[in-house]
Amino acid sequence: MPETTTAHRPSRAQALGTRWLGAGLAAALAIATLALAFTGRLTLYISPETVWFAVAAAIVTLVGAVWSCMLPLGAEQDHGHDHGNAGHDHDHAHASSSRRVLGAVVGATGGVIATGVVAGALLLPPASLSVDMAMQRAPMGNVLFAGADDVALGANTDTSTFGVGGWASVFATGSRPEKYDGSTVTLTGFLTPSGSAKDQAHLTRMVITHCVLDAQPASVPVQISGWQGQYAVGDWIQVKGTVRASADGKLSIVPASVSKIPEPKDPYEH
Repeated sequence: MPETTTAHRPSRAQALGTRWLGAGLAAALAIATLALAFTGRLTLYISPETVWFAVAAAIVTLVGAVWSCMLPLGAEQDHGHDHGNAGHDHDHAHASSSRRVLGAVVGATGGVIATGVVAGALLLPPASLSVDMAMQRAPMGNVLFAGADDVALGANTDTSTFGVGGWASVFATGSRPEKYDGSTVTLTGFLTPSGSAKDQAHLTRMVITHCVLDAQPASVPVQISGWQGQYAVGDWIQVKGTVRASADGKLSIVPASVSKIPEPKDPYEH
């Protein structure tokens, strides 16, 4: 009768590690996703239009993880091999020993990294992209917003719904600045410097199309006399004012009122 070897079977610790790297991490990420969605903070990472998809995927993942945990421990690595030849078993074990050691090292390293990422997602409070990142992605003085979604600038364009991203596109690409002169605006964003202009700042907002990985800063110039003595870079403000065109055709916002506000619950435009 052929003998079935048990040498290839994983130890309990290995089986637990395998299950954690699979079902455990998947379940933890799914729970983190659902918690962020429930608290309304998932939009700090993805656009509101894709929240439903992320929630559905998290639910499916969580159900699959729970189901997999109902399997016997070690079933993930039980391939049902029946090695009937002891000599063949010995040769196979000798040939694959180095691969098993390498696989264990790689798996342990990946497990530590993956566990750290998941722990960060669960324990660290979600935060919006910083003003430093906005300034890195858009050099000071640049108001161009090259967003994935182009703003239509037709003759009858309704600018009343424009946010910072829409107006940044107008300021950078509008061929008839006089058309927008006198338009009233109410915009919210954070302050960034405007080159060497002491009486001009940039009102900036991060705009995302799908998720924070494609986030781009959009900025519009705002005339605020001595703003650096009243506000700090990164302060969130609400500006109510009027778009004005200079003699050379450059557009900027002349505020009627400027109010310092807390960071909005959803700090991005979409």
